Amino acid sequence: MDSKQNENLGQKIQKLRKEKGMSQDELARKADIPYTTLTKIEIGVIKKPSVFAVAKIAEALEMSLDELME
Repeated sequence: MDSKQNENLGQKIQKLRKEKGMSQDELARKADIPYTTLTKIEIGVIKKPSVFAVAKIAEALEMSLDELME
């Protein structure tokens, strides 16, 4: 995975979340991750979130980890 993809993961999560009409709080709760962690991933403060956090986000967005990472 190149660094460009890392930067875009947060943006992609944000875009998908908005498409589903979810707030950051709703997604964080559904994914069972801290709200602050989700916001930091979305804005790119956390460049390489743990695979566990990303997997939970993918599940909350009703998609596979592979789909979210591509």
